[in-house]
Amino acid sequence: MNINQASTGFAAVGSAPRLQVLTLLVRTGEAGLTTSDIQQKLGIPASTLMHHLKHLADGGVIKQVKQGRAMFNIANYDHLSALAEFLLNECCIDAPDQKPEPPNV
Repeated sequence: MNINQASTGFAAVGSAPRLQVLTLLVRTGEAGLTTSDIQQKLGIPASTLMHHLKHLADGGVIKQVKQGRAMFNIANYDHLSALAEFLLNECCIDAPDQKPEPPNV
């Protein structure tokens, strides 16, 4: 994944409502949810939800599959994993020669 792909993916989830939609879809699993199911669960107006779903799909973090009249929205786990890996692969590259310490909790 290159920096442009990563920035597009991260920008797609760059608002609280879109992150809320994505989190709901991640929790739902591979079956996904219809647009109307998301609207009912989150109480987002239809036109606003469509706007958010478009951003998420354009960023590659969700897939949309039409089945009959229903549009199913499904978290794109492969792309989400690649985004996480993109960040984590950069861990400590510029740090002095030392192993990172886990944070004290």
